Amino acid sequence: MTFQRIVIGVLVLIVAALGAVGYFEWKMAVQVRTMKAFVEGYVFNEAVAACERAQSSTPFKWNGGKSTSVIGLNSVKLDKYAVVASYTLLADGVYCDYDPIKRKAEIGSSFLEREQF
Repeated sequence: MTFQRIVIGVLVLIVAALGAVGYFEWKMAVQVRTMKAFVEGYVFNEAVAACERAQSSTPFKWNGGKSTSVIGLNSVKLDKYAVVASYTLLADGVYCDYDPIKRKAEIGSSFLEREQF
């Protein structure tokens, strides 16, 4: 009888722990999405201006473009110490990757295919 109570108590604790973990994971995911949206909104105007000023044989025209799209904030972890961030815009088939840390734009490349460092 005591063994059954212990087993039931342990199962109840496991279910409660899994529920708590799920709840905290959901709360963190909501906070991460909110922070990502805030950062993307903060960087957007700066990225558009830098992309339109960038020197390239293919002009990047966000303002007045027929088909524009925000791909968003991306990041690639090169090693355990280096993370490279990029904000990618697409206007009329031309990609522009903006590095918010270096404040530099590259046109005509896909973020995952460009050279790192």
